[in-house]
Parts: sequence; C-alpha cells; structure tokens
Amino acid sequence: MTDKPLALVTGAAQGIGLACAEALMEDGYDVILSDINTDGVSAAAQKLGATAIACDMGDLAQIEAMFAKIAADYGPISALVNNAGVAMPGDFLSYDVETFDKVININLRGVFVATQMAARVMVEHKIAGAIVNMSSINAQVAIPQIPAYCASKGGVMQLTKVVALALAKNNIRVNAVGPGSIDTEMMAGVNANPEAFKTAMSRTPMGRAGSAREIGDVVAFLCSKKASYITGETIYVDGGRLGLNYTC
Repeated sequence: MTDKPLALVTGAAQGIGLACAEALMEDGYDVILSDINTDGVSAAAQKLGATAIACDMGDLAQIEAMFAKIAADYGPISALVNNAGVAMPGDFLSYDVETFDKVININLRGVFVATQMAARVMVEHKIAGAIVNMSSINAQVAIPQIPAYCASKGGVMQLTKVVALALAKNNIRVNAVGPGSIDTEMMAGVNANPEAFKTAMSRTPMGRAGSAREIGDVVAFLCSKKASYITGETIYVDGGRLGLNYTC
C-alpha cells in the first residue's frame, strides 16, 4: 500500500461493489476488495491493481479476521463501503426462517459489525472517515417476494442514521445509497424477461435501468470532501422511482 487513504469495499467481485472500488481508486484511494467469491474478487482486484480479501459477511469470525488482517498488513482504513448483500426471493407464506436469518445476517448484521469495527479504527487513529452503506429503494417501498431483503434494507437505512449520530463527534460521516433498478447480476432475471423489464421500467420515470457506475460515483462522492457536511442521509439513485405516484 501507499500513503494514499485506504478504503474497504465489501461485495466487490462484480456489479455495484466493483464499480464503487473503481470510482474510489479514481478519487485517489487505495482499495481493498472483499467478497465471498474468492476467485471472483481476486480477478477483480488483479484487474484494478488492488488488494483482495475473501470474506463471508454473514460470518462474524471471518469479518473479524478480515479487519485484523487489514490492520496488520495494510494499516487503518479511511473509508468503508458496506455493499455485500443477497436477496433470496421466495413466497411469503412458505419463506423459511433459515433463509430470513441468512439475509439479515449478511445484509444487516454484517453491516453493523463491519461499521463498528471500521469506526473503532477511525476513532483510534483520529481519522475523519466516511462510511457508506448500500440500502435500496426497498427500504421504503416493498416487493412481496423479497421479505427479508426489504426488512434488511429498511434496517440499513435506520442503522445509518443511528451510527451517523453516534460518530458525528468523531468527524466520521455515515451515509447510505438506495439504488433503484440497476443493470447488475441481481437484475439479470428481469433483464432476460421482456415483460418483467417493461414492468420495472414502467415504475422508473427516466425509462431505463441505472448502471453500476452511476451508483459507484455517488458512493465516491459521499466518501469525498465534497460531501463534508452530509451525514445520516440515504441518497436514492433510482431514476425518479420513489417520487412516482402512479403509472399510465
């Protein structure tokens, strides 16, 4: 690593996480990419000239080991992007508790644990850091087939506010980004179904899916000094979807 500020991005093997890593590197950060997909994150990091660490964000021991390795080998982080997440859709009446718990463990508990560990490092080293959590428009609207995902993203929105208040005195800013329909692997099933895609776009006033890089650029902004007076907010990047009252 260099004397540049250090950022950690979880769920960074592809899609939004990888786009966040790219945008942060362009803004002058050294970046560590983390993902449960060991081969994928290694390939992504090699492509960017960054560092890769395999980690399951639903596993407390693995998160603790990742932060210990970063502290020992690379130094304190100045920015954290909690992007790792899963959807795991299913019918509500038959949705099992084990699946619900898995989604919550990765999408919400993992965010809490990583945020707490990163914040402790920032406070110890007196770093005016930035933490960005990946929420979703589904923190405010809902899709019945993804109950655990919607619950987890609502939790991320509230956790962001809580942590922003707790860390404001330490000059650590905590915000979230709430993507709408973004052209990533998670949306691949919708993209492959013309009717499903048409339905999704009918709810998006701009009439198109967003790109992963459009999310990454907002994340990089929130990690930058240009966002120095923004904390506790969720920025929705959704092509106008949340403001839409009806479809024609």
